[in-house]
Amino acid sequence: MKALVLAGGSGSRLRPITHTSAKQLVPVANKPVLFYGLESIAEAGIREVGIVVGDRAAEIENAVGDGSRFGLDVTYLPQEAPLGLAHAVGVARDYLGDDDFVMYLGDNFIVGGITGLVERFRANRPDAQIMLTRVGDPRAFGVVELDARGRVVGLEEKPRRPRSDLALVGVYLFTSRVHEAVRRLTPSRRGELEITDAIQELVDSGCRVDSTLVSGYWKDTGNVADMLEVNRLVLDGVEADCAGEVRESELVGRVVVEKGAVVTGSRIVGPVVVAAGALIQDSYIGPFTSVDGDCRVVDSEVEYSIVLRGASLTGVRRVERSLIGRDVEVSSTPGVLRAHRLVLGDHSKVQVTP
Repeated sequence: MKALVLAGGSGSRLRPITHTSAKQLVPVANKPVLFYGLESIAEAGIREVGIVVGDRAAEIENAVGDGSRFGLDVTYLPQEAPLGLAHAVGVARDYLGDDDFVMYLGDNFIVGGITGLVERFRANRPDAQIMLTRVGDPRAFGVVELDARGRVVGLEEKPRRPRSDLALVGVYLFTSRVHEAVRRLTPSRRGELEITDAIQELVDSGCRVDSTLVSGYWKDTGNVADMLEVNRLVLDGVEADCAGEVRESELVGRVVVEKGAVVTGSRIVGPVVVAAGALIQDSYIGPFTSVDGDCRVVDSEVEYSIVLRGASLTGVRRVERSLIGRDVEVSSTPGVLRAHRLVLGDHSKVQVTP
C-alpha cells in the first residue's frame, strides 16, 4: 500500500498567514500539521508516499525532504492548480500504479492516527473505505447519505441542502478501481473534479464502499479557530520538561521549556510549550499556548494562542485566542488592561495603543 498526501491547496481560510507560508506547514504545538499526518502514515506501516504539491512546492520539499526523518520514501507530484481531490488522484496515477493507497489531506489532524483504519482496509479490501463524522453545518463538507442498513448510497460535495449531517473526514482508502471512476469524471459546478463524485461512481457501478464513523477527534485545520483547537488538544497531552534556562520565574503544571529557551521574571501556566531560542521575560504565558523558536515575549500576557517563529510581543496586555505569524512585531505603550484578538500575517508590524 502507498500513501497519497495532498499538500497543494492555497489555504484561503488561513489568510494572511498563508500568503507567505503553506497551510500544511503552519505549526501546532510548534510542529507543522503536515508532520503529524506523515507520522501517522509511517506508524501504519506504509513507506512509499507521494505528496501532491502546488505553488508552495519548494517550501514543502524543504521541510519534508526525502521523508527519511519519518521513515518514509517521499516522491513529489506537481499539480498545476488545485482542481479538486480527484484531480490530485489523476495527477498521481502513474505513481500509484495498481497499488492500494490511502489518500490523506495534509491539513487534517486525526487523534490516534490511521493504523486501525489501514488494518481494517487490508483485512476486508473494499473498493473504497471512507471515514465519517457528524458536523453541525454539513454545507462546508463532502456529505454522505447512508441507507437504513448503513450502506453508502449518495455523496455530494458542499451541498446547498445536505441530506445528512455525516461529513467526510480527510482520509480515504482505495483500490486501483478508483482510477477508472476518476477518468470518467467531469468538473463539478465548482469547476473541480470531486472525490465525492468519484466515490459515487464506485457506488453506482456496484463497487463496495465501506464507511466508518469516527469516534475520536478529527479536525480540518483550515481556519484559525480549528488551528487553535488542535493546538489545545496536542498541548493537553504534553508532560512537563524544563531543559531551558529559568530564572526568578514560576512554572505551573505541564510546561515544556526546551533547551536553548530562556524564561526570566515570568509566570507560565501549562500546558505550554516554549521552543529553543525563545525568550520569555517579565511576562505571563497562559494555558494552551505554543511559543516557537526565536520568539520574544517581553512584559506581555499571552493565552490560548500560537506564536510562530521569530515573532515579538512587547508590552502587550492581553493577547488571547490568536495566531501570530512569523517575524511579526506587536508592541504597546503602557495603558489600561484590555484584551486583543489578532490574526496577523508574517512580517506584520502592529502598534497597539490604549
